[in-house]
Amino acid sequence: MKCSPTPPISSQLAALVGWLALSFATAAIGAVASANAGDFYAELTRPEWAPPAWLFGPVWTVVYALMGVSAWLVWRTCGFARSGHAYVVFVTQLSANALWSWVFFNWHQGAMAFVEIMILWGLIAATIVAFWRLHMTAALLLLPYLAWVTFAAVLNFSLWQLNPGLL
Repeated sequence: MKCSPTPPISSQLAALVGWLALSFATAAIGAVASANAGDFYAELTRPEWAPPAWLFGPVWTVVYALMGVSAWLVWRTCGFARSGHAYVVFVTQLSANALWSWVFFNWHQGAMAFVEIMILWGLIAATIVAFWRLHMTAALLLLPYLAWVTFAAVLNFSLWQLNPGLL
């Protein structure tokens, strides 16, 4: 579907701030659950290839910024009326994203967190497909997110298997 850009620059800037705020609000919800994530992560038996705890924050910051810009590009080009389904999927994956931190770091449910992250992976893939139909660059900006969550899913599975008493 081809859409045409129509919003004035002031609306575009406000929308960019709004989409970034929504993405980072998701991060904040997950951060509440992850307040003690560093300590919990340090307690876990980790595979040799597991990244250090300090790496997660910078990577997620970039990923959330890319998500906000991606959603904004679709809005800027197509608005809400022509991209409603894509935004339903986008907001659903944001919800699943925030939930994972609660399941893993707060509730210590390794198996449930793995199932949840696989659902998140599917929702991210569905968002990429939906955005691709509206704005190719917006979809491409979500590929690092999909790659990171793929890695996180493998790490989640490994941590769950290595820590049956904690997860």
